[in-house]
Amino acid sequence: MNKKILHPEIQKFINDNLNTDVSKILFKGTTFPDVTTQEIVAQILAKKKCKNKLPSWFETKNIYYPNKLNIEQTSSEITGQYKANLVSGNTLIDITGGFGIDALAFSKCVKNVFHCEINKELSKIAKHNFEILDATNIKTIAEDGIDFLKKSSEKFDWIYIDPSRRNDAKGKVFLLNDCLPNVPENIDLLFDKSDNVLLKNSPILDIKSAINELKFVKEIHVVAVNNEVKELLYILEKNYENSIQIKTSNIQKNNIQLFDFKLDTDVESNFNLPKKYLYEPNVAILKSGGFNEVTTQFEIDKLHPNSHLYTSEELIDFPGRCFKILNVIPFDKKQLKKLIPTGKANITTRNFPQTVAQIRKKSGIKDGGNQYLFFTTDLNNKHIVIVCEKIIA
Repeated sequence: MNKKILHPEIQKFINDNLNTDVSKILFKGTTFPDVTTQEIVAQILAKKKCKNKLPSWFETKNIYYPNKLNIEQTSSEITGQYKANLVSGNTLIDITGGFGIDALAFSKCVKNVFHCEINKELSKIAKHNFEILDATNIKTIAEDGIDFLKKSSEKFDWIYIDPSRRNDAKGKVFLLNDCLPNVPENIDLLFDKSDNVLLKNSPILDIKSAINELKFVKEIHVVAVNNEVKELLYILEKNYENSIQIKTSNIQKNNIQLFDFKLDTDVESNFNLPKKYLYEPNVAILKSGGFNEVTTQFEIDKLHPNSHLYTSEELIDFPGRCFKILNVIPFDKKQLKKLIPTGKANITTRNFPQTVAQIRKKSGIKDGGNQYLFFTTDLNNKHIVIVCEKIIA
């Protein structure tokens, strides 16, 4: 960590060049003593990535940024605040501290926060930034979090873990055993040091596989921001053996779409042909797998066991996209062209044998316009196209 970067002239140069092509800066070079052009460019690239992801950090003077990869891997401020609302008490230890976004959020809700980071350089950066942000209740520890827990005699109110995926883990679906630290391998240690564990995971993790690897899962939170799943959060409580609560949140600019249900309850869907309105759940619900619960909680019908589209005769307030159905036709590309005189439509496929790209290529329909086409399969296993207009909430 080169603190000369924090000199006012260098900070001004960084801020003045956030939108400059950094290749030009590298080519031209800079003349600041004790700070290389490469170091300055690294700060520009990292800070620029924080503008939307970490707005309050971006607006704070003299924040020192790690490399942009650390920024890409860290939580956003929005998801950090969400996690902070799940914890409370006197002590929390973050054993995979990183840049410190989550630790700072936790420090607003917990009296004392411990930030463990094995990368000594990153730990120094986090310590500096906590001081700048006046987070006086965070203690930084430049050490492996699991090793620190093994040596510590303290019992914490919460342990927070954000494991990183090993580089040698192959494929899109992976297990917690493929991550560092290996949570299943250290589960007994974790519960020896705390009764409550908050575990963050990548959205590509299979929810039920993780449950099978863990102990005492109490809640699973599926967190999306603007209809993109960002995090899976597991709350583990020592000796908890009751039903697992699934909580989904889709955080939008002006509201939060919430949908909760209990896992593995005996719920069956109602099925029907398309009625007057069509509903597509947000991505957090789709990730959660609560497809049958949607029909029972909202008293609407599903089009097909595998389509994950819903319909009703009366319009309801729904956590996802809502459409008015204009027409339902059998899949026929010739007939489809006649229905779309503008040649433009927004296309979605659900439980359909062709991709959006294949449909566009065969039909010639361009992207855009005010009409929405859902290519799907109905309860009679017929391929259909539902022509809709979007209902703006």
